[in-house]
Amino acid sequence: MKYTTEDGGRLNNFAVEPKVYKAEPPTEAQKRNYLFLSIGAIALLGGLMFVAVSASNLG
Repeated sequence: MKYTTEDGGRLNNFAVEPKVYKAEPPTEAQKRNYLFLSIGAIALLGGLMFVAVSASNLG
């Protein structure tokens, strides 16, 4: 643990800073996977909305 001693003998702790790195853009395969996951999520939400509307109109 890194710390310094200030005037009067008080210790001051410092957080460990994470290593900084440059983000890389997604590859073509990652973009394709994002597209398929997005389509699946939209289909799932659409199906849930359909079930909710159908169930609420049964009464």
